[in-house]
Amino acid sequence: MRFSRTARAALFFSLFPALLTAQATQHDRDFWRAIAHDHYAVPTNQSAATLAHEISQLLGSPDPELRDDLAYSILEHWIYRPNILQTPDLQALADEWRANLKIGIGESGTNSTLKRSFSALCLSLLAEREAKQPFLGETRYHQLLTDAVTYLQSERDLRGYDGTLGWIHANAHTADLLQALARSPMLTKEEENSILAAIATRLSTAPQVYTQGEQDRMAAAVLAVIRRLDYDAASFEGWLTRLQDEDKQVWANPITLETLARYQNHTYFLQGLAVRLSLEQESSRVTDFKQKVLGILRTR
Repeated sequence: MRFSRTARAALFFSLFPALLTAQATQHDRDFWRAIAHDHYAVPTNQSAATLAHEISQLLGSPDPELRDDLAYSILEHWIYRPNILQTPDLQALADEWRANLKIGIGESGTNSTLKRSFSALCLSLLAEREAKQPFLGETRYHQLLTDAVTYLQSERDLRGYDGTLGWIHANAHTADLLQALARSPMLTKEEENSILAAIATRLSTAPQVYTQGEQDRMAAAVLAVIRRLDYDAASFEGWLTRLQDEDKQVWANPITLETLARYQNHTYFLQGLAVRLSLEQESSRVTDFKQKVLGILRTR
């Protein structure tokens, strides 16, 4: 039976998503396990770039072995090792993972969070490499910073660890990304402030107390910003004061779960930041920051 040109086109486009999925996931679990077992070496006669894009499809898998133990771990080794993924490959992955941050945004309790969260974590690997061996270029770097800040404030799924899904940890992974981005000389003063503002918003608006160390990961991101020599110490004091001001009415009647969650998240964040500052090499600047944080903690 012969089909008209219109019918053939309709048939192709109806089958295209299935064909694309089959192509994207052409290798099975054992293939990826073999790579991990072979010290993450790229298989003979295989393209690392092609495999990296293929395995990126598994970042949204509800199977923690496929998503975390294999996809993330393989990508981590290939990104950190020189001469495996070249600049165009890394840039293409950055573009793909940035786009993933927007897929299903606003949903909570669904598996769409997994792709967003682990894309943010993989982007943190790229940002770490960028800080040591620049490859993104200014346009991509600043766009990634903007998207990371937006994503941190927009993500509504705050789950940490799930007994079935494993790690979800979207806020912690995005804090890791911001921490890595803050090490770049391309970071502007406006972007420094935008990172701290986004973290303040995330701490203040969480409807629950974080229980999987998210506050400490955010503290690490803040430290990466205030450690920079171009960061204005007076701005940090003002930022801390605003956090403290938000909690002034926490014990007023009626006490609410929302204000208690905000107070506890702020407290655990400040504790984490104080410890991290204490581990820094001593300097008058670090001592000043640490005393400001401890001053607030003494009132809590």
